[in-house]
This record gives sequence, structure tokens and C-alpha cells, in this order.
Amino acid sequence: MINREIIRIKIVQLTYAYYQNGNKNIDSAEKELFFSLSKAYDLYNYLLALIPAVTKEAGRRLEVAQARARREGLADPSQKFVFNRFALQLEENKALADFLSTQKFNWDDAAATISQLFETIESSEIYQEYMKSKEDNYDADRELWRKLYKTFFMNNNELDAVLEDQSLYWNDDKEIVDTFVLKTIKRFKEQNGAKEELLPEWDSEEEKDFARKLFRAAILNDAQYQRYMSEASRNWDFSRLAYMDVILMQIALAEIMTFPNIPISVTINEYVDLAKLYSTRKSGAYINGMLDAIARNLVNSGRLLKYIEPKKEKAPKEKAPKEKAVKVKAVKVHAKPLADENQEPAKPKRQRIKKTE
Repeated sequence: MINREIIRIKIVQLTYAYYQNGNKNIDSAEKELFFSLSKAYDLYNYLLALIPAVTKEAGRRLEVAQARARREGLADPSQKFVFNRFALQLEENKALADFLSTQKFNWDDAAATISQLFETIESSEIYQEYMKSKEDNYDADRELWRKLYKTFFMNNNELDAVLEDQSLYWNDDKEIVDTFVLKTIKRFKEQNGAKEELLPEWDSEEEKDFARKLFRAAILNDAQYQRYMSEASRNWDFSRLAYMDVILMQIALAEIMTFPNIPISVTINEYVDLAKLYSTRKSGAYINGMLDAIARNLVNSGRLLKYIEPKKEKAPKEKAPKEKAVKVKAVKVHAKPLADENQEPAKPKRQRIKKTE
């Protein structure tokens, strides 16, 4: 699950923290990096666990509604949402249950948030259409939760606040982790039951190696990368650059120099996007220009053996042909006076306007 997008974000955060920390120990910083990455996987599991937690809240409310219906002689309320096949499968999932059994926090500790989530869902058009629909199968049940998650769990400030209280690491993780939760919902199959596999914490050892190498290269070669920046910013006072811009370019240069299989353009685009999140409004364009200039210099001088696309030259603007001016001779037009108050005004005769070259 942990991909390079998350890794880059964490390395930016931990590199910044490394320089802010008076006791600079790269081994301790690396342990902190991998701990923060593991917390992103914890968030993935907690977000999946939200679905059975909300379903459980719906079940409690259904029991109350059923008791009231029996007292008042009314028809029993629908059990369709409470017995949603996908939600029940996720509640029984062995991997998720094993994870939750090792954690101190569970969604019972955030009962008010779960209650509010269900009330919002219950009043939604998505819920109402599902409850009225005659379609009753696993695919429909799973699709309901995909829609509900996308609509009510993503970009939810109240939910974000609860998660932030549990871990500061999750501030920047949720937007990416949400995409993995949606991917997991989509890939679930009914026949796999409780043994359905969740996404693994790491896709491969290669990703772990990428994180370790990039973090160490960015810090251990910081003087070299900052010298490249200083050379490329001759028209700027390097000391006046935004501190986060220096960090972003330092890590980008570490990636460009350390990983031969990652195209230069891919790396530059990744860190320009990060600049939009972590630095100033103008940082993205500045970092793009700086990294491009540094990379070209390194390639041209033979210090970097990578392909870089030729710089596009701006096409000269074509000048529009001047139009020949035409002089127009002004002509006075006189209208005849009115004969009396009731007489319509006489129309002035149309005069011919002579053009002179």
C-alpha cells in the first residue's frame, strides 16, 4: 500500500524535522521515518473499520425502532442496511480483526462521530435510493459503501479532527489513504468471505529501499546539493530562499542523482506538486525552473548520466501587417427647421462622403 507518493511526503516532513532538531542523528531520524510510514498503514485499517462501526450503530438504532414498532403495532422497519453483505464481510475480515485487536483506539471511543456519520448517511439520497431499490445482491451492497465512503468519509472535517487527535502523522496521509480504501472496497469478492486479503503494508522491498536510500542521500549529500542550488541561483540571494524550498529541491536532487531509472521530468513534477502543498504560492514555478536548470547543467557537464528532453525554444511572435490608414473627410449635415409643432421633422438628405487617399 505504501507507495512513493506517501514516501516522498514523509521524507519531506522528516528531513525538515531533522534540521529543526538540535540532536541530529540520522539513524534515529530513519527509524522515525519508517514509524511514520507504518502509521499511514494504521490509518488505512482504521478507515476500513469505520464501515462496520457505522453499520453497528445502525443496528443499535434498528433494535430501538423494532421495539417501538412492536409496541405500536407497526410494520417492522427494513433491515437492509444493517445486513449489508459487504459491511458484514468487512466486520468478519480476519486481517482487519487482527489489526484492531492490537490497537488501543477503536471507533467505540468516538461514538458521537459515528452517530453523526450515520445520521448524515440515513438522510442522504444515496441511502434512500438503496433502501427503496429492489436490487438485493452483494454487488449492490458493495457499491453502496463505495458511494457512501466517497461522499461522506472523504473531506469530512469532523472525522479529520478525530483522526488528528489520534496521530499527527495522519494530517497529510488521509487524502492518499482514502484512495487505497476505495481500491480495497472495489476489489472485495463475496466468495472470499472473512479471508479476503487487504492491501499489504509494503508493495515490495524495493519501496522500502527507495525510502531508505532517498532519505539518507538527501541528508548525507546536503552540502553538495545546496552547492548546485547556489550555482543555479546566481541572480538570487541563496540565503533568502524559503527554507522549505531548499528542503524540497535538496530531496529532489537526491532522487535525480540516486535513482537512474526515474526520469528527471517525473521527479521534478513530483516536487513541484509538493511545493504547492508545503511552500509559498510562487514556489512551484521557481522550483521547476531551478531543478530544470540544475539537471541540464549536470547532464551537459557529464556529472549526471540521464536523458533530459531538449529545451523548447519559444517561437518568435509574428507581427501583424499594418493596415493602410484611410482618411475620411468630415461633412456637416444640416436638417431643415420644423414648419410647425405638429409637422414631422424632414429627413436630412444623405450626403456622399468622399474618401481621399
